[in-house]
Amino acid sequence: MTDEAKPASLSRSTMTDIIFPSDTNYHGTMFGGVVMRYIDKIATIASMRHSRRGVVTASSDSLDFLAPVRVGEAIMLEAFVSWTHRSSMEVYVKVQSENLFTGERKTTATSFLTFVALDDEGKPTPVPAVIPESEEELKLFASAEERYQARKKRKEERGPKTV
Repeated sequence: MTDEAKPASLSRSTMTDIIFPSDTNYHGTMFGGVVMRYIDKIATIASMRHSRRGVVTASSDSLDFLAPVRVGEAIMLEAFVSWTHRSSMEVYVKVQSENLFTGERKTTATSFLTFVALDDEGKPTPVPAVIPESEEELKLFASAEERYQARKKRKEERGPKTV
């Protein structure tokens, strides 16, 4: 890791969009793959803000769909770097939807992704440590080592890469 630790708040990124029929399935709810694209995009921004480097998605630990996003609603995503290792960053993403007529908001999905920062030659490069400040950031930071070990174990169980 680099010498300068950074507050998680410096990586915090938000995005809002309105959902149109082309974003939805035959139920009138947002395609899961479209939600996934938004999640990867906002997590990329958060990890680049933290590392000030180019990044690649290394893993998506979890994506829990909690409620549908319906056509005509707003989708709001919030992401921040919750923990770092040497060159990797865990990014937490929360997705909410809002009924723009009533103002009702609900959490529709949560996700943890891992990004790796790259140097100018495309090789992994050290990233700053993260400093959690808010209650949410502290809670996620405290449980991050356990998620890291689970990722590491899954990777080891898959064995070496084959081409």
